[in-house]
Amino acid sequence: MSATIHGDLIEVDVSQAERALHAERAEPNGMPAESPDHSLVRLRVRPETIYVSKGRTVLATGRDGFFDNGSDQGLFVHQTRLLSRYRYLINGRPPYPVSVSNVAQHSWLGYYIAPVPKAAKRRPTISEIAQESIELRLSRYVGEGLHEDVDLVNFTQEKVQFMLELDLDADFADQDETHGNRRQSGRQTCKWMEGEELSELTFEYHARHGYDHQNEKGTASIRRGVRLRFSNATMPPRYRNGRIAFDVGLAPHERWHCCIDIIPVMEGRDLLSSYRCRSFSPQANDYDRRTQRFLSDAPRFSSPESTTLANVVIGALEQAKRDLDALRLYDLDCAERAWTTAAGLPVYIALFGRDTLTVAWEAAPVTTDIMRGTLPVLAGLQGKEINDWRDEQPGRMLHEAHTGPLASLNYTPKARYYGSITTSGFYPFVAAQLWHWTGDKNLVRPYVDPAIAALKWLDAFCDHDKDGFCEYKTRSELGLENQAWKDSSDAIVYEDGSQVRKPIATCEEQGIVYAAKMNLAEVLWWFDRGDEAKYLYESAKELKKRFSEAFWMESEGFFAMALDPDRRQVGSIGSNALHCVATGIADTALVPRTLKRLFAEDMFTGWGVRTLSSQHPAFNPYSYHRGTVWPVEHGPFAIGAYRYGCHDYVERVCRSQFETAALFDFFRLPECIAGHQRDQDHPFPAVYPAANSPQAWSTTTVYTLLQALLGLQPFAPLRMLFVDPHLPAWLPEITISDLRVANAIVTIRFFRKSNGSSDYKVLEKCGWLHVVRQPSPWSLTASYSERAKDILMSLAPGH
Repeated sequence: MSATIHGDLIEVDVSQAERALHAERAEPNGMPAESPDHSLVRLRVRPETIYVSKGRTVLATGRDGFFDNGSDQGLFVHQTRLLSRYRYLINGRPPYPVSVSNVAQHSWLGYYIAPVPKAAKRRPTISEIAQESIELRLSRYVGEGLHEDVDLVNFTQEKVQFMLELDLDADFADQDETHGNRRQSGRQTCKWMEGEELSELTFEYHARHGYDHQNEKGTASIRRGVRLRFSNATMPPRYRNGRIAFDVGLAPHERWHCCIDIIPVMEGRDLLSSYRCRSFSPQANDYDRRTQRFLSDAPRFSSPESTTLANVVIGALEQAKRDLDALRLYDLDCAERAWTTAAGLPVYIALFGRDTLTVAWEAAPVTTDIMRGTLPVLAGLQGKEINDWRDEQPGRMLHEAHTGPLASLNYTPKARYYGSITTSGFYPFVAAQLWHWTGDKNLVRPYVDPAIAALKWLDAFCDHDKDGFCEYKTRSELGLENQAWKDSSDAIVYEDGSQVRKPIATCEEQGIVYAAKMNLAEVLWWFDRGDEAKYLYESAKELKKRFSEAFWMESEGFFAMALDPDRRQVGSIGSNALHCVATGIADTALVPRTLKRLFAEDMFTGWGVRTLSSQHPAFNPYSYHRGTVWPVEHGPFAIGAYRYGCHDYVERVCRSQFETAALFDFFRLPECIAGHQRDQDHPFPAVYPAANSPQAWSTTTVYTLLQALLGLQPFAPLRMLFVDPHLPAWLPEITISDLRVANAIVTIRFFRKSNGSSDYKVLEKCGWLHVVRQPSPWSLTASYSERAKDILMSLAPGH
């Protein structure tokens, strides 16, 4: 099987992925021994829409490359739909799209043909047009603004005369208003300026909104616009009735060209395009320079395998780097090597606290830049006051920050909204991960106090009934009802399917708090803050002890999804409990039963673990949190199973995700998929209809899966990299080149031996780093004798 990179999108020979999917499997893996033929399965999220994007600018078109007031389609900048209609016409009719495709995530090319303008009684067929055609070629490049090359060629043997028109309009709708029910209103103007060398069409929009929300009062305003600048055309355009028109005359094989620069205007600031004509290759601009820097610094993944899932794994790992770069929010860069990402395309082009923290620590094997950029941005937005409208309290970490009209005009609190308890637990954990990967006290020190403040907020504001567990309940009129890991309004349900009353203490959030306290305690010890370290460590130990007593359901062999306001267990079976394994709060003796229950048929589909058991009355395979399968959950699941020494479950989790990736374009794991059982009737999974792709934390999941398979765990303070590979038959070899730990760079080949065991070889190393074969220092099952044996093996030649 061969992998080919087109721009920043990776295609792989599908026949090889198919052979991998047909590899023999045991019945316990949730699949029959004989799998259906998958040779033509190719899944795409939101297949009717093409997305061309960079940072906060998203061009969403139909499959023909045009849009006409369709829901979720248009040119969006800062979650504002600037252009609502954009389509070309030749002599009043749309041209035929021949081939249209992204070249990279930020670039796109479309070929169109149109018939020769002759008097005809009927419209010719597409094959007839191809014999005598006018070609229209559109090339688009998205930076903050957008540059479009418009090229016409007369591929006939006679002179032709025709009219090329661009039919367009603007509406400045919020992203959430494109489905209807517009709430904001303002004054929109349109101005046309025609000149000798360039002509310009300008749309301007100004809106104001007076608000009074739970003692937050005031007036907000926005001033946004878009300019379309036409240049380099042999004949100047004219504008009438919403259309830009060019009179074009072409001799046989003559060419015609026009440049269009689309310049968004946000609060008076022009967002100029970073690209000019013919920019499919990297350009000398800040965007491409930062991209090339990131990709050149990031580790590379390779494998000589051609008959296993190895090349699917490699394809997914390599594509993920490009998708992370595509989701970069450049306006939040702290430095060239300190940046953060949006949560997902197309819906979540905004800062989401827990999403970006998840992405930051999961991406650490390829870059620490996202931790370096996300931690300071969130610290700067940490809660400072009690503001019920925004669910804000001192020390609380941000949930989301949107820039669309509804948020900016304060129709919703989402310009700065704090309705999540997860972010405040993740922040200390991620600060500790930055320490583990860099060992740099000066780098990590600024984030220690914000991390402590986040934990103090959890203790002070989240334990409503003083039982020692973190609970949530919104104070905002428009706040999220559920503020834990699963945050949709109907995610937490009783056994009969009814909604659980608030406040709620979900099991996974206790695990997140436990991991936060344990990891930050270790950092504080290194920073000579022993008393604080001891307090957090003892607090975490006590939480773990009380957790099993309160949440364990002996009859189910499983952890309760939550405790309700009466401290009664919510006995619904869902994926929440796997986070208890991942974070280490689960008692070691209870983990085997927990994992066995989670991999029963009602929970494990074969494509992954469902969010809710298929036997539950509220189960719906398409429901956001009541039956779907989320790839992001499986990285932590694999890490958790590894820490408890359950390598068979690690293999099953990882295989399910890479086999899922093999079915999707560019090996992108989507936000979530439907929770149907993988069987003869369901040879491929349905996609959640409103899924994002790329979704940032699905993108980085593949790195966490690989970490679990390789037992890869850095400890930069001691200049150590622990490895403990357990490679499956479907990934018998993989090499990681230029992996960075502290100031060292190392290349390691991992391989499976004929007896089924795995080993490694250090191929190259630059800098001070000890590569040691050991189960993770945070392993909960490794024995002293096992560790001693592995250390001696690490001293052998080649290691």
